[in-house]
Amino acid sequence: MSDEFRQAIEEMAAEYNQHAARLREAYGKLSEMTVTAESDDRLVTVTVGPRGQVQGIELDPRVYRKLSPSELAQAIIEQIGAATGEVGRRTKELIEPFVPKDLPFEDLYGEGASFESFLPQPVQPPSRDQGAHG
Repeated sequence: MSDEFRQAIEEMAAEYNQHAARLREAYGKLSEMTVTAESDDRLVTVTVGPRGQVQGIELDPRVYRKLSPSELAQAIIEQIGAATGEVGRRTKELIEPFVPKDLPFEDLYGEGASFESFLPQPVQPPSRDQGAHG
């Protein structure tokens, strides 16, 4: 193996290892992510995890005097939405550097994301007429 070839391989390996380390670091941050959202009146606080799963809801005792049950439910839903929205923004910030430039991030992680576009499409065999040689 020539010295130039060996050096090129070593450089590629070093670049790969740096990229893999950055990806592992981003994954670690993503897996530990929590976001807390608090209502403007500070009566409702919601904490969600990295996939938007609710990890905690805190209610100020005054909430029962100030909000009706339906208002309380709405306040909780709003804070869950705010927290999960922030999780999405932070996820994009962490993951986007690893997504190919020609692949829009929203296609992978956006609100309407679907992995369907990445699935293999069915193949239609040619009809007998197309395969006939007359």
